[in-house]
Amino acid sequence: MKMKKRLTQQQEFEVMKLVLDKFLWMGAIIIAYGGWILAIKRQVPEGISWIVAGALILIIFMVLIVREYEIVK
Repeated sequence: MKMKKRLTQQQEFEVMKLVLDKFLWMGAIIIAYGGWILAIKRQVPEGISWIVAGALILIIFMVLIVREYEIVK
């Protein structure tokens, strides 16, 4: 069995930053899309559900950051 590479704390932080940054962008884009549906298409239930989905992604993002911070601490 091949040994896995071990990362330094700095390398691990950089990888975590790259991954979690994608969650942040995804959440923000989904919320913006929900706002666009509300403003342009005037479809309230669909727009609200997109905004809630984006907020859930951002909450997951927050939980991952806090959990990682507590582990490193």
